[in-house]
Amino acid sequence: MKPFLVSLTCAATLCVSTMAAAADRITGHHFATRSEAMAPNAMAATSQPLATQVALDIMQQGGNAIDAAIAANAVLGLVEPTGNGIGGDLFAIVWDAETEQLYGLNASGRSPQSLTLDYFKQRGLDKIPARGVLPLSVPGTVDGWFELHEKFGALPMAQVLAPAIEYARQGFPVTEVIAYYFERNAAVIGEQPGFAEVFLKDGQPPQKGERFRNPDLANTLEKIANEGRDVFYRGEIARTIDAFVAEHGGFLSYDDLANHTSTWVEPVSTNYRGYDLWELPPNTQGIAAQQILNILENYDLAAMGFDSAEYIHHFVEAKKLAFEDRAKYYADPEFSAAPVTGLLDKDYAKERAKLIDPNRAGKAYEPGNPPTEGDTIYLTTADQQGNMVSLIQSNYRGMGSGITPTGLGFVIQNRGELFALQEGHANVYEPGKRPFHTIIPAFVTKDSKPLMSYGVMGGATQPQMHAQILINMIDFGMNLQEAGDAPRILHTGSSQPTGEIMADGGVVSLENGFSAATRRELIKMGHTLQEAVGPYGGYQAIWKNHEEDVYYGASESRKDGHAAGF
Repeated sequence: MKPFLVSLTCAATLCVSTMAAAADRITGHHFATRSEAMAPNAMAATSQPLATQVALDIMQQGGNAIDAAIAANAVLGLVEPTGNGIGGDLFAIVWDAETEQLYGLNASGRSPQSLTLDYFKQRGLDKIPARGVLPLSVPGTVDGWFELHEKFGALPMAQVLAPAIEYARQGFPVTEVIAYYFERNAAVIGEQPGFAEVFLKDGQPPQKGERFRNPDLANTLEKIANEGRDVFYRGEIARTIDAFVAEHGGFLSYDDLANHTSTWVEPVSTNYRGYDLWELPPNTQGIAAQQILNILENYDLAAMGFDSAEYIHHFVEAKKLAFEDRAKYYADPEFSAAPVTGLLDKDYAKERAKLIDPNRAGKAYEPGNPPTEGDTIYLTTADQQGNMVSLIQSNYRGMGSGITPTGLGFVIQNRGELFALQEGHANVYEPGKRPFHTIIPAFVTKDSKPLMSYGVMGGATQPQMHAQILINMIDFGMNLQEAGDAPRILHTGSSQPTGEIMADGGVVSLENGFSAATRRELIKMGHTLQEAVGPYGGYQAIWKNHEEDVYYGASESRKDGHAAGF
C-alpha cells in the first residue's frame, strides 16, 4: 500500500477496458483524473472548492484540523444543502497528535419521545415515510461541532463559523453537481412546508453559476456562533423548530432537542493485510466495511486482477454476507447491543467465506451467528501539528425530510426513516432511540501511526467503497488518487435494517471502465447487471507520508471539489 509511488505503466491486472479516458496522462493509470495533491504543512479535501479553501484559511489563521473541519462542514451545509446541513447528523474520527490516539464521536440524534410504534401500526404503515414530519429525529450536527471544538478546538467558534456566515449573506455560485441535485430534490420535496421560501426562486431551484444567498441560515449560524450550542437545543432555535413541527402535525419537540447529547465512542478496528482500518461501531454501518475485508482477506485478490469476473464476484458475495449481518444486528447499542467483537472475528469471517460459491451468485444468505460478547458529505483535514480529522455529515435522503422551519434556513433530516417497524427487530422504532445510520468516517493506521483519513459518501454505498478503496491500494497498487478514480462496483438489493429481505440476489452495477468480457462472465455466473449513473459515492482522502513528513490529498471528479494544502 504505497500511494506515493506512481505506476508508470498499466499492469496487466489493471487494464480495465478500451473505453476512451478523459485525457491522456503521462503517469499513472488511465482512469486517474489528476495527480494527488501534496503539501508539507496542512491538507484539506472536500467536495466543494470553497469549503476546501475555507479549511485552509482557518488553519493559516492559527486554527487546527478540528477547527478547519468544523468550518468546512458549516460552509458545505450552505453550498451543498442537497446532502448536508445543521438539520442533520454527524460522525467523526479524530487523530489527536498530542495524545497519539484516535477518538470517535457519534453526534447522531434520537427519535421523538412522544412518537410510538403504535402510532405507525394504527395507521397501517409497514415503513416510515421518507418525507414530511414523521421521519424527523433530533439534528445532532451542531452539538457535534461543539463537542469537537471543546475537546480539540483552538480558535473561537465565532471565528470558525465566520466564513459560512459571510458566504450565506453575500452568496456563492452554485456548482454543477449541486445544481443537478437541487433540481432533483425540488421535484420531490418542493411542496414540503417552508422549503420553497428558502430554496426556490419563483418556484425554480438555483441553476449552475447562479449566486445563491441564504440570509436565514446566516442569522442562524450567527446566533450559534455568538450564543453557543444551547441556542440551538434549548433556546430560540429549538422553540422555532418545536412550534413549526407541531403546526404541521409532527412530534419532534423542544424537550427532544433540550435532552440531546452526543456520545464519544471507541473506534473499532480490523487488520487487512497489515493495515488497520478503523470505523465507528453501531448505530453506524462502519463495521460492514471491515466485515467485507475480513471475508476477502481469505482470497488472493491481486492474482484475480482488478477487471476480472472472479474478483467482482467475490467482492459482491462478501458484501451480501456482511449486509445480512448488518440487517440483523446493527442498531442503537443502548437498546440492542450488536456483537461487534464477534462480527469482526477472523475465524467467523473464514466460516462466512465458505458460503461463497466461486462460480455462482448467491440469491439469498442467512445472517451469521457470530461469537457473542458480554446524498451526505464527507471531508477530511490535517494540520501542521499532525492532527487529522475524518468527518461525515448528512441529511439522509438528499435534502432530508423537506421540512424547513420558518426563518432558520435549513432542512431537518429524515434519518428516522431508517427504523424498522417489525417488533423484535434490533432496529425497531422506539422513542428516544437512535436509528440505524449509513454515514461512516474511516481511518487507517499502520504500526500505531496515523496513515490515512478517508471516506466515501453515499448511503449503503459507503462500506462497499471503503473496502474497495483499500483493496485498490493494497491489492492492486493504486495511489491515493487512483484508488478513488478507479471504476467502482456497487451491489444493491441486500437485506436491510428496515426489515426487507434479499431473495433474488440483488443487482450489480459497474461503472464504465470494466470490460464487456467481464460483464458477460458475471451474467453467466448468475449476477443481474444494471446500468446506473451517479450512485457510486464521493471520495476524499488524506495520506500522511511519514518518511518525507508531507501530506497527500485526493478528491475525485464525481463531485465538484478538490484537495489542496499549504
